[in-house]
Amino acid sequence: MRGGWLTRRGAAAALAVGVATIWGMGWRGLVLLLAFFVSGSLLTRAAEGGGGQRTARQVVANGGVAALAALAGSWPAFAGALAAATADTWATEIGAFSRAAPRLITSGAPVPRGTSGGITLLGTCGGLAGAGVMAGLAALPRGMAAGLAHPGRLGVVVGAAGIAGMLLDSLLGATLQGVFECPRCGARTERPDTICHEPVRLVRGFAWLDNDAVNLAATLVGAGFGALGWRFCC
Repeated sequence: MRGGWLTRRGAAAALAVGVATIWGMGWRGLVLLLAFFVSGSLLTRAAEGGGGQRTARQVVANGGVAALAALAGSWPAFAGALAAATADTWATEIGAFSRAAPRLITSGAPVPRGTSGGITLLGTCGGLAGAGVMAGLAALPRGMAAGLAHPGRLGVVVGAAGIAGMLLDSLLGATLQGVFECPRCGARTERPDTICHEPVRLVRGFAWLDNDAVNLAATLVGAGFGALGWRFCC
């Protein structure tokens, strides 16, 4: 799939997520899934001037929790997971257009663009918009909400789940996500297999906690927030 949005394995993973979604949530779930995937891919292309293809690992990190929630038959958890993935993706890609330098979410200190845990006002507003769009799609009366009552309340829960996932993503990126440094020149990266002047070494966080693992955690929180929020608040 050269020039497409997905690698071959990424396409296979996306197909598996799609099948699980349709099996558990029908066409309503597929609409929500496509809203995330298409909007995120288009924003990535716009922000990166083309962008790379999504791998199977990236697909699973962003859509795996939603697929499991679909198979479990929980619409709030399914929508919450996708809202978190959408909010994080929109925040990242829209934030790339910000003229202001990002600031670390934990301290407010300016950081280079692309630093995990760095946020901008524009990116944060983009993330809020992404969560809001998914909340609206999840809570459209009757049909899109899969027959659940109180669609307005459901929208609030899903939107909050998306925001919670987005914030967790930034917090983990600023604190626990692995950061590696070249021993010779001090250049930093989030990829443990990078070789600058010498192989990089871990200087912060956990080596196994990369961007995909952080995304997975964010969607898991979104799903949990959606399910629990619907159960106890609605």
